[in-house]
Amino acid sequence: MKIFLTGSKAVLAAACVGLFNLAFAQTYPDRPIVLVVPNPPGGLVDTSARLLSEPLTRVIGQPVIVDNKPGASGNTAYQYVAKAKPDGYTLLISYSGYHVGNPALMDKLPWDPIKDYSPIALLTVSTNVIAVHPSVPVNNLKEFIAYAKANPGKLNYASQGNGSVSHIGTEMFKQTTGVDMVHVPYKGSGPAIQDVLAGQVQVFISTPPSVMQHVQSGKLKGLAVTGKNRHPGMPNVPTTAEAGLPSFQLESWVALFAPAGTPAPVVAKLTESVKKSLALPEVKERADAAGVELRYQNPAQTEALVKKELPHWSKVIKSANITLD
Repeated sequence: MKIFLTGSKAVLAAACVGLFNLAFAQTYPDRPIVLVVPNPPGGLVDTSARLLSEPLTRVIGQPVIVDNKPGASGNTAYQYVAKAKPDGYTLLISYSGYHVGNPALMDKLPWDPIKDYSPIALLTVSTNVIAVHPSVPVNNLKEFIAYAKANPGKLNYASQGNGSVSHIGTEMFKQTTGVDMVHVPYKGSGPAIQDVLAGQVQVFISTPPSVMQHVQSGKLKGLAVTGKNRHPGMPNVPTTAEAGLPSFQLESWVALFAPAGTPAPVVAKLTESVKKSLALPEVKERADAAGVELRYQNPAQTEALVKKELPHWSKVIKSANITLD
């Protein structure tokens, strides 16, 4: 081979690495793949992971296992994956609130949102729903804002945790409307929704998987969705613009990442397999039923999204003086 005649150890090493990566990718995967979720079961992030795991198992030919590792505002899972072997068998189901929010919330973040991960694909996007317990004596968003202003500090709002989209988003809502509510953080949507349903916490701005069935059943009041369009699962709930608050919109996303250094052929195989999985008709049906929008984007597009949102969320967090304490 000509490569041995160049006398360049660097070129030889690069060639060997390339050949190894190619050979590795040809046999990948030969054992189960683990999707690490930074949230407990329930809610957008866990729902997105489970929407992907079953079809990806069929497409890629190995079991794809969901492993929930909640804690430390997502940092437990993010640090775990950042330190994992970059072989394509340990992957991160990433939540926008953590991925682009935590860097502005923590001075000494134990992981880097760009350097520590290789993007595989954007999976899902979701609007949010402003939902309240029926004990709150309001019937629409305007009445709620007026009631909250008349009762400063008397309403509690839930979030999936400090620094989550529900936390940052509700603080944005407070800034936009001038209301004063008390933050009660939880470790994910599952624990939060239980206390909201019990009336221990009165307000929850969260994604449809957390609240849609309860709005449909009347256990919660849906005051508005924070996207540009009404949600098909809650057609009677107006958008914030329709409800008189066009300046407030909030969207969450979930994406798949591998540890940095994962061989490019493995990332490419995962990306293509995810694309095929999300394109299956039954996956869209399940996503629609769960209130989640499938929105595949390739690695370059996903990386561009992260780089675009990092400074945006930093500005929002600092202006709202949001911390993890």
